[in-house]
Amino acid sequence: MAANGHTNRRIGKVIPSRPTMEGAGVHLRRAIGFAEPELYDPFLLLDDFRSDTPEEYLRGFPSHPHRGIETITYVWTGDVEHEDSLGNRGVISAGDVQWMTAGSGIIHQEMPRGDAEGRMHGFQLWANLPASQKMMDPRYRGVLSADIPEVADASGARIKVIAGQAAGVVGPVRDVVTDPEYLDVTVPPHIAFTHATPRGHTVFTYVAGGRATFSAADEAGEMIGDCHLVLFGDGDAVTVTTGDESVRFLLISGKPIGEPVAWYGPIVMNTREELRVAYDELRRGTFIKVGR
Repeated sequence: MAANGHTNRRIGKVIPSRPTMEGAGVHLRRAIGFAEPELYDPFLLLDDFRSDTPEEYLRGFPSHPHRGIETITYVWTGDVEHEDSLGNRGVISAGDVQWMTAGSGIIHQEMPRGDAEGRMHGFQLWANLPASQKMMDPRYRGVLSADIPEVADASGARIKVIAGQAAGVVGPVRDVVTDPEYLDVTVPPHIAFTHATPRGHTVFTYVAGGRATFSAADEAGEMIGDCHLVLFGDGDAVTVTTGDESVRFLLISGKPIGEPVAWYGPIVMNTREELRVAYDELRRGTFIKVGR
């Protein structure tokens, strides 16, 4: 049980992210996206792109389409230049978030550039849209690091609140249909951090530095370290306990959509016929409905 009497979520699966290559040759680690989209509903993909070798990321992700999803890019180190068919262009710098809703269709590119020492580290998360929203007008939200609140909770953990809320603070990304929570959490050594989560929501953490146990308070739990995703069962809270070192992880949750997923490449719809239509429109040049 959690300290407030609620039920702690227990670990459902621990998944090591796997090396893969995307775009024009970007080396990254994929934690979600190989199979079983229903397991992570409403989330479809989570990539961890980090490298100190520019040749492993500079070729980037040239122009490509999206429909039916949201892509969330969060940069820890370096810069990512971006441009899209809505006319948006700019740079996602360290600490910034780009929350892009593809909706009916968008074509964009993302080109990692690294920092002055050639280091690059960021994440891209894909969130599904329900059938009723898949063909909504695309929208783009760029959130600067300065606009993302960082708070300390009672345990001493520090939390950057991108979406959702923690320690009474609400993040800047709101009005998203799947009611997501996206937190960047750092827990110092010898601390037990507990965070309330909505019952019925999909909840996972992705460790990107250090080690900790992610078990319920009444479980022994093994230390889980860098590049591992922890998918939780249902409950009211998540508890993370550190030993002699700190841990930094993403804590992400969302309300499942519970609809069929028809997915091919960067387009995610509900049926194979909708996919066929989308790719036919790409060939005909009618894919973009807004911003032409």
